[in-house]
Amino acid sequence: MRVCQRCVSLLLSRPLSAVLQHSTRALHQRSHLTLLQHSTRHTLSQRHSRQTWRHFADHQAASPDVYNMIDLAQKEVVPLNSDVHRIDLDAAVHTSPLQEISEEEAVQIQVPSALPPESSTLRPYVDKSETLSKLVQLGVNLWKLEQRPNVGSMLVRLDFHADVAPRLLFLKDLGVEESKLGQLVTKNPFILTESLDNLEARVSYLKSKKFSKQSVAAMVSKAPYLLNFSVERLDNRLGFFQKQLGLSAEKARDIVTRLPKLLCGSLEPIKENLKVCELEFGFRGNEIQHIVTTVPKVLIANKRKLTQIFDFVHNTMDVPHSLVAKFPQVLNAKFIRIRERHLFLEYLGRAQYQPSQPNYISLDRLVFLPDDVFCSEVALATLEDFERFQKTL
Repeated sequence: MRVCQRCVSLLLSRPLSAVLQHSTRALHQRSHLTLLQHSTRHTLSQRHSRQTWRHFADHQAASPDVYNMIDLAQKEVVPLNSDVHRIDLDAAVHTSPLQEISEEEAVQIQVPSALPPESSTLRPYVDKSETLSKLVQLGVNLWKLEQRPNVGSMLVRLDFHADVAPRLLFLKDLGVEESKLGQLVTKNPFILTESLDNLEARVSYLKSKKFSKQSVAAMVSKAPYLLNFSVERLDNRLGFFQKQLGLSAEKARDIVTRLPKLLCGSLEPIKENLKVCELEFGFRGNEIQHIVTTVPKVLIANKRKLTQIFDFVHNTMDVPHSLVAKFPQVLNAKFIRIRERHLFLEYLGRAQYQPSQPNYISLDRLVFLPDDVFCSEVALATLEDFERFQKTL
């Protein structure tokens, strides 16, 4: 409980009952706390104070509690000009930027990260990550990569000089064109995490199998995941094609060079297509060998599409197995083109695919000539006639 100085004077100059009544009112009046009233207390004369204490002495015996109350109030009164309210601003400690700190203090310093802590896209990191900015300049499509699980976080953690640059230089020295590096990394970003020793070992293996440096570079450009596979897997795949198809080492190298995806994908679709050609289509072993070496894509073609084309060519167009094996490119053509052109020739009465008959039309001319050349040289009609016929289908 705090009592102002004026209340103390009143307590000293009045009887107990009046003092208690007045002090109660004084505690509820804010005007006693103003600066004016605090200044008034200092104008009380010394004579009035002596008379007040003499009057209080006369009543001390009858009311001892009042003395204790006044003593407590005097002890709690704090003048406004007291040193308690003074703050020495010059005494504040100013840390110099050149001041040495201890190791414990240095460890506790928190430095904000230059990279965003979390993001659903790589865009916020490009301007702050040297790796990402260099990959963008190289032509890498970051939008495609960030759609793949964990690829974005992997790229952010890579150091360009320690991780990315050595592998890009390796691919360039191998013979991969600089303009294709961006596309290669877009398709296979994991090549940036492959050990250089493993990459060199796989290239050395392919060269030991008499693949030229130019062939290896072309294979890597066509099949970006090629160098991610171990030497053992590459050796098993080459051995499979030689043994399963009865190919020589030279022919096996040829089909793999033209279609390096054969070394990367699963063998199950390849085995299934080989069985379809043999059991469902009825081709003999030497015919299958010729088809595969001429059009390697037959090995990885969609089974349904392959069956649809062969059924139409063999059963509807009445082309024998021997002619299909002789011109296996027809198995890699678009079904709609084969159908439209055959029906147009049939409409004109020129659908003749037997070499022994007059007006013979080979399968390659049927399929691979442009529309205008097909109409003028094969169908002997105008392009407008063919286009009008297409609208009737």
